[in-house]
Amino acid sequence: MDVSLLEAIENGPLVLDGAMGTQLYERGIYINKSFDDANLSSADLVESIHEEYLEAGADILTTNTFGSNRIKLEGHGLEDKVEAINREGVKIARRVADGSAYVVGSIGPSGLTPSVSGEDEVRAIEEAFREQAEILIEEGVDGIILETFRQIDEIELALKAVREVGEVPIIAQMAFDSDCETADGSSPKHVVDTLSEWGADVVGANCMEGPSIIYDVVEEMLGRGVPISAQPNAGYPRKVEDRLVYMATPEYFGVYGRRFLKLGCDLVGGCCGTGPEHIKQLAGAARMMGGGRVRVEANGTNGQDEEHEEAKEPVPVDERSGLAEKIMRVWRDRVTAAPAGRPEVTQETFVTSVEVNPPTGLDPSKQLRKAQMLVDGGVDVLNTSDGPRAKAAMNNVAFGKRMSEAVDNEVIIHVCGRDRNLLGQQSHLLGAHALDLHNLCVITGDPPKVGDYPHATAVFDLDSIGILRMVENLNSGIDPAGKSIDGQTHFFCATGAEPAAQDYDREIRRLEEKKEAGANFVMTQPVYDPEVLERFLDDTEHLEMPILVGLLPLASHRNAEFLHNEVPGMGVPDEIRDRMREAGSGPEARQEGVEIAQETLMGIKDRVVGAYFMPPFGRYEAALEILDCIPGYGAPPSDAG
Repeated sequence: MDVSLLEAIENGPLVLDGAMGTQLYERGIYINKSFDDANLSSADLVESIHEEYLEAGADILTTNTFGSNRIKLEGHGLEDKVEAINREGVKIARRVADGSAYVVGSIGPSGLTPSVSGEDEVRAIEEAFREQAEILIEEGVDGIILETFRQIDEIELALKAVREVGEVPIIAQMAFDSDCETADGSSPKHVVDTLSEWGADVVGANCMEGPSIIYDVVEEMLGRGVPISAQPNAGYPRKVEDRLVYMATPEYFGVYGRRFLKLGCDLVGGCCGTGPEHIKQLAGAARMMGGGRVRVEANGTNGQDEEHEEAKEPVPVDERSGLAEKIMRVWRDRVTAAPAGRPEVTQETFVTSVEVNPPTGLDPSKQLRKAQMLVDGGVDVLNTSDGPRAKAAMNNVAFGKRMSEAVDNEVIIHVCGRDRNLLGQQSHLLGAHALDLHNLCVITGDPPKVGDYPHATAVFDLDSIGILRMVENLNSGIDPAGKSIDGQTHFFCATGAEPAAQDYDREIRRLEEKKEAGANFVMTQPVYDPEVLERFLDDTEHLEMPILVGLLPLASHRNAEFLHNEVPGMGVPDEIRDRMREAGSGPEARQEGVEIAQETLMGIKDRVVGAYFMPPFGRYEAALEILDCIPGYGAPPSDAG
């Protein structure tokens, strides 16, 4: 691998593989035998499981050595095979990884309890860990993973032993019960603070429980100065016809994978009951959240050493579209100017965009009528999503072109990484530019699981940063391979941001990377808490990027509760939910939602270049009702339909 394991984790997220023991059990090795001995007796079977995990998308393969310490093997009469089992475990995993994945040496508990053991027994435990670590490190693992320890006293012995053997990365994971404590009563915060102090490079939770409990555990672990890993079981096992069956489906596992990553976990994987299909779901989530599977470099080198065409100087940002000219003018003349010199906020000095999405069928006439109403009301630009919520709809480039022609106005085309591979994405962008669609909003995209076709393949060759780099290359006249495109595009690119993100620090870091990759301005997710929005604006001033604040007017109390409880990063303050509760439903509630949005808009209008509206349930009139508080924007006609 080009970088060390720790560097890769820092640039992550990374995907660990899944269970080995339960996979061996399912394939005929009985539970009363040593699964580790399969390295010698069934090497082809162990190798095939590693291969399936690699194919599923695992970045890290774990050696089949979990129970290969001398004390554990003695229970199977295999203590004389400690060295052979551990060495062969590394060789098998290395053979499969072949430079495409990292290999970590697995060390599990001894089976003894140091807290009730005598001095001789404690020394024996530590010596067993030291012996195993020496073999694994000598054989060439990229790191050590300590798994499923339930007693903090024992994992201390393991950490000490590994650190004495050599300076390798250590991932230290403990098993937690349903009350979010280890067997000795340690809390997640105590575990992460203690293990990192003892020398663990990554701390996490694995085994015992399914994704829901592990989520609660790692949520407490995060934000304490050390990378965090999560490897839950596939639910809690049930006995079915004398076999242990884990009930969590791969799809359910993938849902939690996205939650782990959105929370801020650096490593995700599976433990007991998980298999390649579970890891495939996690790998898709990781591609979506952190970088995609293909790296696009600046200047179109695509990580290759061969010579490439010389990049052209991009068209000045102001000249890339009419929208670009207005946004950059407003940003310079009003937002960044000294207060005394700022012009009044009016339709001329405030940029607005409303989301009008493609139809799910063939007839766009209803959407086009609404689009005309919005433009007549003064809206600057319409934008149209790329399969929002992973629902199939008319291609947004085709719809965007129709809409642009129908209302004689520019549009913003959303571009996501879910449905198109590297080749398809480039073709998509070149086609959009050929149709004079020069404004883009680049996002990663929703996973198929949330839509009508949950079994559709999620591509995610590129995440939003990768797509932005591709666009930046095209704007310089070259493709990702460094070849000339016989001209150059002049795309003006927005990127998304989530001011209320659960992992806020990661969101800011990603936004910095997006600017570096070529983003020109920001369109935020909706925010209902003024303090959250002010914090975001303060923390992004150094980026010097124009910002359109996202506004989604609440439609009812039920709508407010749904957004607050079910949509990550969309917290609605108690005060706002109380107002919506008092308003009830129907026209009164919708009017209250408009007034709340107006208050948000008026509170920050001097700090942003404009607003981006997402009308609820197709009520496009709400956007103009909100904008009625800014001079120059017109209310919708009474017969708008």
